[in-house]
Amino acid sequence: MIVESIFIAGVDEAGRGPLAGPVMAAAVILDPARPIFGLADSKQLTERQRDALEVEIKEKALAWAVARAEVDEIDTLNILQATLLAMRRALEELHPAPHLALIDGNRCPSALPCRAEAIVKGDQTVPAISAASILAKVARDRELLSLDARYPGYGFARHKGYPTKDHVAALELLGVTPVHRRSFGPVRRLL
Repeated sequence: MIVESIFIAGVDEAGRGPLAGPVMAAAVILDPARPIFGLADSKQLTERQRDALEVEIKEKALAWAVARAEVDEIDTLNILQATLLAMRRALEELHPAPHLALIDGNRCPSALPCRAEAIVKGDQTVPAISAASILAKVARDRELLSLDARYPGYGFARHKGYPTKDHVAALELLGVTPVHRRSFGPVRRLL
């Protein structure tokens, strides 16, 4: 007897709250035969733990993908719709394609290539969503390190684009860059 595998993807995002940079989303289909220990919500892990788990996830998962929505898409669509777009893009890149997507949060993107279910705090309870949370966070943090080199003085490597006191002070002193989200209040007020 042949049993067909059911592929379940976990999906999460990183970077909804920052004033700068893209929002990233990841989708992961874990391999039940190759368990990964230590998966958790990326915010509960240290940078070193996330980096180690990223390598293991990419090595052991049946499939994984990281996608993004750019700053202009965030400003045009709004952050929620841009996040859902990034999630859909990540799911569309998975091979094999999932049969079911478990989405962290209370909303599912539209027009997905599979059935989907939203799970509030899924990054804390569903290992595949935890894995996606880690990949999205690591990818976004690396993006902000790159932006820190391109736009010195803003402190992107430190605050990752979040609206810290230092970031807002740098915005007031140095002005708005092309990677700042113009639709976000603290940036919009300076235009």
